[in-house]
Amino acid sequence: MNFAEKLQQASQRNNSLLCIGLDPDPSRIPPHLGSGAHAVVAFNKAIIRATQDIACAYKPNLGFYTVYGHDGIRALQETRRAIPEDIPAILDAKVGDIDVTSTAYAQGYFGEMGFDAVTAQPYLGRDGLEPLFNWRDRCVFILAKTSNPGSGDLQDLKLSGTDPERTVYEHVASQVEEWQGTFGTCGLVAGATYPHEVEKIRQLAPNAPMLIPGIGTQGGNLEATVKAALGSGSGPVAINASRSIIYAGEGLNYIEAVRKAALALRDQINQAS
Repeated sequence: MNFAEKLQQASQRNNSLLCIGLDPDPSRIPPHLGSGAHAVVAFNKAIIRATQDIACAYKPNLGFYTVYGHDGIRALQETRRAIPEDIPAILDAKVGDIDVTSTAYAQGYFGEMGFDAVTAQPYLGRDGLEPLFNWRDRCVFILAKTSNPGSGDLQDLKLSGTDPERTVYEHVASQVEEWQGTFGTCGLVAGATYPHEVEKIRQLAPNAPMLIPGIGTQGGNLEATVKAALGSGSGPVAINASRSIIYAGEGLNYIEAVRKAALALRDQINQAS
């Protein structure tokens, strides 16, 4: 089973397009769980147990684990092992380097840690991504139009030579659609804070899986984004929310609020689709 099939099956089984981001901020983990990397593992495991019938995928962000050093990497590995095998685990690491370095990333994140997908930036070109693509049952989600306010500084620039009316993010989307036919599963990251751009990306890459951050705390337009992502393509979609779900509650009963928030957002996404 390749990544797209695994994501599709998890989506159908849980009637969900919701990907839950596991971004453990030490200042917001309930105190009764303790502190340090051990608290991260306990926090993540509780969230996964409470939402594994709701989520279509989980997405730990590497930065929230490296802050703990060696213990954080162990916490990331334990978090990966806690995610059920039939639900995709996406590592948000935004990798991308020369081929020998990307080979090491692929072996580490796909081989050693067992993640189903990883995020990557495209600016070194295809040869920097091929070692990741070569894991054909996995997925490489390539940054096209990110959700942050400054994304337009580079991603919205127009191409000067080949097609002066096309932006960098549109060119990235077209490249990914081409790579889909040559390599393993290639996906795209497109932020919900820019639903018009999500629509353009879907039109240019109708078959690519899409990972869509920016719903929730970042204030992305849920209804417009869902319609844009699903409107003209067949590739599976994972709509990510992190802080608005995992920090929905506080204290001893925080996990009840987490589950309630996840259910509510899943149902809102379904209503918009």
